Amino acid sequence: MAAAQPGYLALYCSGELEQRVKNLEARLVACDICPRKCGINRLKGEMGFCRSGKLPMVSSVCVHEGEEPVISGTKGSGAIFFGNCNLRCLYCQNYQISQNWQKQKSYEVNCQTLAEKMIYLQNELGCHNINFVSPSHFVPQLARAILEAIPMGLHIPLVYNTSSYDSIDSLRELDGIIDVYLPDLKYASDDLARKYSQAPNYVAVSRSAIKEMYRQVGDLQVDEDDVAKRGLIVRHLVLPNGLAGSEKSLRWLASDLSTSVTLSIMAQYLPVHKAQQIPLFSRVISIDEYEMVTGLLSHLGFENGWVQEIDSAKNYIPDFEKEEHPFSVTTY
Repeated sequence: MAAAQPGYLALYCSGELEQRVKNLEARLVACDICPRKCGINRLKGEMGFCRSGKLPMVSSVCVHEGEEPVISGTKGSGAIFFGNCNLRCLYCQNYQISQNWQKQKSYEVNCQTLAEKMIYLQNELGCHNINFVSPSHFVPQLARAILEAIPMGLHIPLVYNTSSYDSIDSLRELDGIIDVYLPDLKYASDDLARKYSQAPNYVAVSRSAIKEMYRQVGDLQVDEDDVAKRGLIVRHLVLPNGLAGSEKSLRWLASDLSTSVTLSIMAQYLPVHKAQQIPLFSRVISIDEYEMVTGLLSHLGFENGWVQEIDSAKNYIPDFEKEEHPFSVTTY
C-alpha cells in the first residue's frame, strides 16, 4: 500500500492552497498574523514588534539531528530557522537570530528561494521533513513558499516548530498544510510571560493555539520507520525556580487536551543571553526540579513522549555564527 501523501498536496490540486496563501498575504497590509496584531503594512516594508517586513528572513538551513527521535529519525530534520521572533525571551538560546534585527535584515530571501531551500533539504540532504523553526510571524511567506515548492517536487511532511504565541486565524489557514505541530508550552503565568518574554496573555494564547493544533492533527502518528508523519508533540522546557509553571501546565494538558498527547520534556535550560543577569534564571535546573516534573508525568497518566537527560544542556545550545552547522550532533 502506498504511503499517504501530505494533505498540502491535495489542497494544491484543488486550488485551496493558493486561496489560503492569498488570504494570508492580504492580512500583511494591516498585519494581524500573530497575536500582537501590530496593524502595520508589511508589504510596504513597515515593521512592527517582530521587525520583519514583506520578505522572510532565513537565518540558517541545516540537517538537525538533535530534535525528538520521531522528528530527526535516522536522516535528520530539514530545519529552516527564521530570523527575528514575536517574543523577547531573556533566556532565548537562539538569541543570535531571534533578537539581532539589524543583522537578520541581511538574511532576507524571496519565497522562491525559500522554496528552493526546502527542495534542497528534501532532495539533496535527504531529510525526513521540513522543520519551520519560529515561523509565527512568517506564516504567509512560508505558505507561499510551500505553494511554489510543490511544482518543484515537495512531498515530505511539514513541521511547524513554534513558541505557541500564534494567531488562531493564522493557524486555521494552515489546517491541512502542516502535518506535525511542535509547540512550546512555556509558562503558566501571564505575569512571568510578560516580564521575561514580553508576551501579554501568553497562557490563554498558547493554550488556545495548542488546542487548535490538536484539533487539526490529533495524536502523533509515525510511519514504518518510527518517523512522524502527522500529529502534535508538545514541548515543555523546565525552568529553574518553578518559573515555567510545570505542574499547572501539565495538569492543563491532562484535563483540557488529553493524556494521550505526546510530550517532550526538555531539561536543556542553560542561562544564556540575558539570563545570567537575572538571579531567578542564572542557574541550570536542579535534580529536585527535574524529578518533580518527571514524576508528574506518570502521576497524571502521560505515557507518550520523551524526557531529556538532566546533564544534556550544553549539547543543545546552537551557535549561529558557525559557518557549517549551528548545532553539535546530539540526540535524546
